[in-house]
Amino acid sequence: MAEIAEVIMVVCFGASWPFNVIKSYKARTAKGKSPVFLCLIIIGYVAGIASKFLNEAYMASINEKWYVLFFYFLNLFMVSVDLVLYFRNRTLDKKNGI
Repeated sequence: MAEIAEVIMVVCFGASWPFNVIKSYKARTAKGKSPVFLCLIIIGYVAGIASKFLNEAYMASINEKWYVLFFYFLNLFMVSVDLVLYFRNRTLDKKNGI
């Protein structure tokens, strides 16, 4: 039951990232974005992934519970893309004199 609650939490957090990535891509500006915030989220997801690999009980049942790690990695990927877009947009801001 705890794993289901965790998946719900990770999926709910992760549901917003695709929209955020699309918004960052279309906006073409870094205004309103915080790279520190994005890095903290990335660190949090890396810590969550590490906790799974360090949990012997979880690793013993990885064949049945792989989906939890899948969502952690998916969210980590999305936040990382948003961070890359931040730096792209910051470059565009400098180019446009913003």
